[in-house]
Amino acid sequence: MTPLASYLLVSALLFSIGLAGALTRRNAILVLVGIELMLNAANLNFIAFWRYGPNPEALTGIMFAIFAIGVAAAEAAVGLALIISIYRHYKTTNLDQIDSMRG
Repeated sequence: MTPLASYLLVSALLFSIGLAGALTRRNAILVLVGIELMLNAANLNFIAFWRYGPNPEALTGIMFAIFAIGVAAAEAAVGLALIISIYRHYKTTNLDQIDSMRG
């Protein structure tokens, strides 16, 4: 197995675990953890394709990964703020019990 295929296999497994966690969990915080796993799988793909690509001196993969980490940090901050707001209103983080978005 080539090293690139190994990285892609690990990334696919990581993405699958994140997708399963995001779709099957009832707790909003664990759904965010699943989404973060999927973003980390995408970052692993960026780094693997950059490293084994035709021009690894360009540092494009690292720049994409750093940008994606910044987006993930912003997503986590906004997501946690929304979860805290929902918890204050509904007194739960269970997604099944949150049935309306009206104030």
